[in-house]
Amino acid sequence: MTTPGFRPTHVVPPHGMPAWEAPDPARPTVPLDPLLPVRLMERRGDWGRVLCSNGWSAWVDGRYLVAVPQDPPRSDAPLATAADPRPLLGRAEEALARYRAAVEELADAGLDGEAFRRRTRGLRIGVVVDGEDVWLYDTARERWLYGDGTRLSTYAADRAPEAAEAAQDHTATRIVHPDRESR
Repeated sequence: MTTPGFRPTHVVPPHGMPAWEAPDPARPTVPLDPLLPVRLMERRGDWGRVLCSNGWSAWVDGRYLVAVPQDPPRSDAPLATAADPRPLLGRAEEALARYRAAVEELADAGLDGEAFRRRTRGLRIGVVVDGEDVWLYDTARERWLYGDGTRLSTYAADRAPEAAEAAQDHTATRIVHPDRESR
């Protein structure tokens, strides 16, 4: 059950992460799932206490949390072909239909567990709709996109940019953490 009004400040890294009952390595608890939205509630050095949408909290290595922008980008621009959400929505519908068909066949005993795993291997889908806001997972580019009904923009990526993208000249950015002293 999701806590009403829950707004994440971070997500768990794509590989998941260990968690602890207290900021003490001797007190491990259940690890957090990959890309789980959480709210960072408290910092103690590298430790961070996070709150999950179901009200459960745990301590994690706060350095590995991925920050979520608080205000997703919005645009009043007309729908651009490259940013049109409809192709991704169509692929998500197709993937969901394939998964549902496999689940139904498994439930009807038409598939065994191994056949089900083969049929669903490689299927990945990610869709979150919250009113006019949508987050879609682009499996081809391994990234989350945010849309406000008019266009999509990259929200988070699972991997580093391709070599051609990385070779572009980008101005250096200095990350400033308000909870740490200047060095």
